[in-house]
Amino acid sequence: MTTAVTDLPEAFRGRHQLGPDERFPFACHPGVPCFNHCCSDVTILLTPADALRLARRLEIRTGEFLERHAIMPAASGTGLPVVMLRMRDEEGRRCPFVGEAGCTVYDARPWACRMYPVGMGVPPARAGVEPEPVYVLFEDDFCHGRETGRTWTVEEWRRDQRVDEQEALDAGFRSVVAHPWFIGGTRRLDRRQLEMFVMAAYDLDTFRTFVLESTFLRRFVIEPECEQRLATDDDALLDLAFRWLRFALFGEPSLAVRTAPPEEGRNP
Repeated sequence: MTTAVTDLPEAFRGRHQLGPDERFPFACHPGVPCFNHCCSDVTILLTPADALRLARRLEIRTGEFLERHAIMPAASGTGLPVVMLRMRDEEGRRCPFVGEAGCTVYDARPWACRMYPVGMGVPPARAGVEPEPVYVLFEDDFCHGRETGRTWTVEEWRRDQRVDEQEALDAGFRSVVAHPWFIGGTRRLDRRQLEMFVMAAYDLDTFRTFVLESTFLRRFVIEPECEQRLATDDDALLDLAFRWLRFALFGEPSLAVRTAPPEEGRNP
């Protein structure tokens, strides 16, 4: 069953909802009159994978990326921080990574940029119901990319923009922010829990230090193949971060606690 667009955030209401086989035209390149226009006066939400990829592309630590390039207002429903790209206000809220020739971080561009002109929303969590994503078409007046080019279905566009790879990495994040614990809007994380959330989900370099230099590996049972990758593999570490958050915030058995001291030779 398709979920009504009215169940989604205000920005999606009144938009054209795309069916699975419906086609839409779109092309974006320097020859389009509106090239780079969509990079101004826009709010770009960042997933953990977005922030991580951008930090690596810029060759800075994740904490520095958050400090320099992100703002984090609280979501009205859950109270969780919503990480947004910090725009250059002196240039009409323009993306800091766009130049005359286009996106300067194109290979690491955020999920929202990859998906445009398609938007995806997930209805609020309901007990016992797995929410299905709803896709809408943004038909902005300034955009001339919709006037020409090949036509796409949502699935064709997703494949072309390689969003499946990123969504797989962000799946653990969705399992946290859409957790049934938040249903009803009456539960909120305290300050310490919010700091844990930001560190594990978005400040992966600090989380790596926490895992490798604290008692973390002595307290939890981590699969050997996973533990061997934590020092260098961001994807493995991010997966562990979401498992830890479900354990620490919601009491899920997503991690096993050790019942005996670790063997000699394990990380301190």
